[in-house]
Amino acid sequence: MTAPLADHLHAVPAARVAPEVDPNAVALSGLDCDITVGELDSWSNRLARLLLQDGAGPGERIVIAIDAPIEELVAQRAVAKIGAVAVPAGRSARGERQGITTRQSRREADGIMNWLVLDDRTTLRRYLTGSDAPLGATDLPVARRAA
Repeated sequence: MTAPLADHLHAVPAARVAPEVDPNAVALSGLDCDITVGELDSWSNRLARLLLQDGAGPGERIVIAIDAPIEELVAQRAVAKIGAVAVPAGRSARGERQGITTRQSRREADGIMNWLVLDDRTTLRRYLTGSDAPLGATDLPVARRAA
């Protein structure tokens, strides 16, 4: 191998098996409650399905405007599960079409964005009746399955 080519080679670390995570382990503690790894997974699966139903998909930027740490973590995980990108509310570039928020955190001035308001009665009904099973190939858009 010639020297100029050798300068551009990088060693790729070997793949490692992900360790098993206890579903009862606490993922995050809030002011008045804890969320376990298993609950985080279930809650984020339900929220991911709502996002997909509302037209979100891989590569989209979804604004997260939530002040509660547990709800924010669930939203970030749900966004990641559908292959979208979570954008903190303060860093929004105004090109985003969808967001996740609560009534308390929602910015009234932004009427252009489609907000999924977590504590809205209609959202809660959809959320609580949705499946918390892991997302499968049939749940995800074709663009993601091709990737």
